Amino acid sequence: MTKGLSTLRAAVALLAGGLLGGLLSVAGRAQSMPLENLDHFPRTILVVQAPRHPCRFKVWIADTPARQIQGLMFVRDLPASEGMLFPMDPPRVAKFWMANTYIPLDMLFVAPDGRIEKIKAEAKPFSLKTISSGAPVEAVIEIRGGEARKLGLAVGQRVRWSTPRLK
Repeated sequence: MTKGLSTLRAAVALLAGGLLGGLLSVAGRAQSMPLENLDHFPRTILVVQAPRHPCRFKVWIADTPARQIQGLMFVRDLPASEGMLFPMDPPRVAKFWMANTYIPLDMLFVAPDGRIEKIKAEAKPFSLKTISSGAPVEAVIEIRGGEARKLGLAVGQRVRWSTPRLK
């Protein structure tokens, strides 16, 4: 019986090690990939229609798979009026994590009808825990952690932005 328990423990340890190794491999690839200067990302003004007044953010647009992988990784400061927009075309369930992200972020998940579907407040820096939209979304917006609460942003509020022309 002890030998069986010992074998089971060894198998669990190998499985856990394999899963952790896989996660670290993905995180390592993201860290070792060439980072693009955020100055090269397209930008736009995004507006959330809050009850008292519209909230405007100047956002970078993560419009390619590489830019979406990079996101706000390694950014050490994010002004309150800035953020990043991750368009999802076609809409899909979005899954994010905070690997290599130094600052807490609020994530606003925007439903296909243009309204905030879900808010994940204060996502923890460096966490490998998956943060999912839970339903198909047309975009995810990341802003400085705590700003959604501070500005009174809430589920159901409409979000709009313009897509910059391609160069």
